[in-house]
Amino acid sequence: MTRISEMDETAGTTRATARTALVELDDVSKYYGNVRALEGVSLEVHAGEITCVLGDNGAGKSTLIKIIAGLHRHDAGTFRIEGEEARPASPREALDRGIATVYQDLAVVPLMPVWRNFFLGSEPRKGRGPFKRLDVDLMRRTTHAELLRMGIDLRDVDQPIGTLSGGERQCVAIARAVHFGAKVLVLDEPTAALGVKQSGMVLKYVAAARDAGLGVVLITHNPHHAYLVGNRFVLLKRGTMTGSHTRDEITLDELTRQMAGGSELDDLRHELAGGAL
Repeated sequence: MTRISEMDETAGTTRATARTALVELDDVSKYYGNVRALEGVSLEVHAGEITCVLGDNGAGKSTLIKIIAGLHRHDAGTFRIEGEEARPASPREALDRGIATVYQDLAVVPLMPVWRNFFLGSEPRKGRGPFKRLDVDLMRRTTHAELLRMGIDLRDVDQPIGTLSGGERQCVAIARAVHFGAKVLVLDEPTAALGVKQSGMVLKYVAAARDAGLGVVLITHNPHHAYLVGNRFVLLKRGTMTGSHTRDEITLDELTRQMAGGSELDDLRHELAGGAL
């Protein structure tokens, strides 16, 4: 009887662990003086899922990113990492907790080779004392192998990263985060400045990160891109949350409608139709 109880308790613990979000924000707010940048926002990020945060300029997306990335601390609400309440004081602390952020303006050195950018700030070394030096061969091999593992067949990792397309640079940043052990990947508008083909490439590697078991936060203003890969959708407007849905609760048309303004868009349509008459 005791053995069965122990087994039930273990199974219950396993199920609870499986349900624990990698990152969870509960009613989080951020103020700058009298300015409300974010108020009452909640979201969950689970392993093997993509949580999409949608909103136009000024919706609060940047503030949300900065809170998750450890750049800013929230003023109210609860921020949990793997079930434990957290207040990361810096991006390094957030990274140590498994949260990697890839910003729209990628922090790369354009004239440096791909492999050097891949390891920038975390370069492995070999040798001892005065003979200690960068392990260039290891970095080249690792960069090529990690990119290939993500499905990126880059023939020459010695080429300057600035010669790659915007989509390819985004993909290198995603592969880098996966390699260095990120559990949560926050992507700031990764397709904003890209064409259709390159956007598709980036979304493919976002999905690959999800399939590798990471929890992904995809910040975007494009509902079509979000719906292609997303499992959860959080909509922001002027710093507040106007909607939170799982994929089976909302259609692309409804997501687009809510993103575009919902009832406000309907009112505008009536006004424009009236003017046309």
